[in-house]
Amino acid sequence: MLTHLNIVVIEDHDALRDVTVTALASHGHKVVGLDCAEALYEHPGIEWIDLMIIDLNLPGEGGLSLTHRIRKVYPNIGIIIVSANSLGEHKRQGYENGADIYLTKPTSLDELNAAVNALARRLRQAHQPHAAGPKLCLRTLTLEGTDVSVKISQHEASVLIAFIRAADRRLESWQLLELMGGNDHGYTKASLEVAIVRLRKKLIQAGAASPPIKAIRNYGYQLCIELALAD
Repeated sequence: MLTHLNIVVIEDHDALRDVTVTALASHGHKVVGLDCAEALYEHPGIEWIDLMIIDLNLPGEGGLSLTHRIRKVYPNIGIIIVSANSLGEHKRQGYENGADIYLTKPTSLDELNAAVNALARRLRQAHQPHAAGPKLCLRTLTLEGTDVSVKISQHEASVLIAFIRAADRRLESWQLLELMGGNDHGYTKASLEVAIVRLRKKLIQAGAASPPIKAIRNYGYQLCIELALAD
């Protein structure tokens, strides 16, 4: 069972970085503190990352750009943004670029540790054995089952990738509406329901257990299966 994590803290404020690293290390985690995004590729002691804590206002490459790039390269790690930017628009950009949790400074060490523990639970579940399910092939836009290949659209592939990256594999309805085409295709909540029903059927055709996607009242939807990416 995954209990202690390999954590990278990227924060350019020296004192805050040192306090954060010390606090997380006191809980048994292996923690590396860096002062900029560029140092991530120069540090010799980083072999595997379970979770990253990223400040947005960094020298050199900004935290938002780093979050977006890290999420594309490492889709299954946890990412916590910690930033003084508290406006809703800033938070929305953080989540859209791949953050699992967005915390506003000043953040207490108790709140940060609670966020780390929440993501640790998700990571533990990801490391548990599970029944083989379909794989998502982005190159061919298909769901690959044992003896079947099911075609999906680019929007459906985007939705599935977003589910995989989201905390607890949950997405709000407005996020799904944007991924399914948003205003460009005149999507409404009713048409979103139809699109989710269609995607459920395709997942089941590819061998997923039922229900592969469930509705969450007054929130959105949750992917209920493990979905791997095909090579």
